[in-house]
Amino acid sequence: MDARIDTQQLASDNYAGICPEAFDSLLLANAGHAVAYGQDAWSQQAKQALRDIFETDCEVHFVFNGTAANSLALSAICQSYHSVICHELAHIETDECGGPEFFSNGSKLLLGEGADGKLTPASVEAIFGRRSDIHYPKPQAVSITQATEVGTVYTPDELTALGACARRLDLHLHMDGARFANAVAALGVRPREISWQAGIDVLCFGGTKNGLAIGEAVVFFKRELARDFAYRCKQAGQLASKMRFVSAPWLGLLANGTWLRNARHANALARQLAAGLENLPGVQQLFPVEANSVFITLPESVIAALRQQGWRFYTFIGAGGVRLMTSWSTSESAVHAFISALRRALAETAQGQPPGERTQSPRGLLVRLARSAR
Repeated sequence: MDARIDTQQLASDNYAGICPEAFDSLLLANAGHAVAYGQDAWSQQAKQALRDIFETDCEVHFVFNGTAANSLALSAICQSYHSVICHELAHIETDECGGPEFFSNGSKLLLGEGADGKLTPASVEAIFGRRSDIHYPKPQAVSITQATEVGTVYTPDELTALGACARRLDLHLHMDGARFANAVAALGVRPREISWQAGIDVLCFGGTKNGLAIGEAVVFFKRELARDFAYRCKQAGQLASKMRFVSAPWLGLLANGTWLRNARHANALARQLAAGLENLPGVQQLFPVEANSVFITLPESVIAALRQQGWRFYTFIGAGGVRLMTSWSTSESAVHAFISALRRALAETAQGQPPGERTQSPRGLLVRLARSAR
C-alpha cells in the first residue's frame, strides 16, 4: 500500500508536490551567489532549453502563476478598446477574477461556443462578424485553452484551422497552456506541431501543474509581441529578484523528457480512473477523457458521502459535475481507493442507509479502502 494514500487527493493537480528532478535543480541553484533579476545563468539556460523543446528561436519570460501569464500575455497583444474571443468555458473567463481585463486596462472577453470545451473557426468568425462599428470593442485576439477546462485536447488539425482563421481575420492567437504538457503527451506530437507551426503567437506554458513548485513560461513565437514585456512583468510584480529559483527547476523538468513522463503518468492514471468508473449506477461521464481530468455526474447524497469520508473535489469547474484530476505523482492506490469509496457510497445510498454512517475517520477509511483495493 502507498503510505501516502491518506494524503493524496483527486481534486487538483495543484495538490501534488515538486517532482524530484525539479527539486534537485532547485537545490543546485541554491549554491553560492548568482546575479539577480533573471540575469543569472540558470535563467538563461532554462530559456534555451525551452527554445530547444519548441525547436525555434522564441522569446521566453518566467512568471509566478498562470493568471499572470495569461493576463500579461493578452495585455501585450491588446489595447483597452480591444476584445479577445474565447470559449465560454475558457479559464481566462471563468477562473481568473477579471485578470485579463485588468492588466489590459479593459479589453473585453467575447464568448463563443463549441462542443467539449473547444472553440471552432465558425464560432470565431460568427463573433468577429457580429459588429465592426466604433461603438463595439474591436476583436484583436483569439485565446484557446490546451488542454481545455473540461479535459479535452485540440488536435493539430483543429489548431491549424484556428490558426488559419485567426490569420485570415488579422487576429493574434494566444494559447493558455497550463496543461500543455498533458496535451503533447495525449497527442504524441512534437511541441512545435501544436504551437507555432499551428499558428500560435504566444503560449503560456504551464510548469506548476506538471511538477514545479511555482512558475509558468510565457513563450512568444511572434517575437515582436514581446516588445517591452519585461516592463509589464516588473510592473505587475512578476519579476523575481532571485529569479534562478523560479527558472532553475525548469531545467530539471525539461531534461531527459521528465515533463513528458510526468504528463503521461497523469494522463494514464486519469484513463485508469475513468475505466474504473464505467458502468457504475448513477455515474455518468460528461466529457471524453483525453488529458488528466475526469468529469462525472453523481447523486448529491453520494457527493456528500464522499466528502464526509475525506475526499476533496470541485463541482463548479467547467460545465459542472464532479471534476477529478490526476497528477504526476498520483498513485494507483489513490485511484483504487477513490473507486472503492465511490462504490461503497453508491451501495449505501441504494440500500437507503445514510451514506458513510459506519465511517470512523477520513484517514482510517482511506487506508482501509487502499488495502481492499490491493
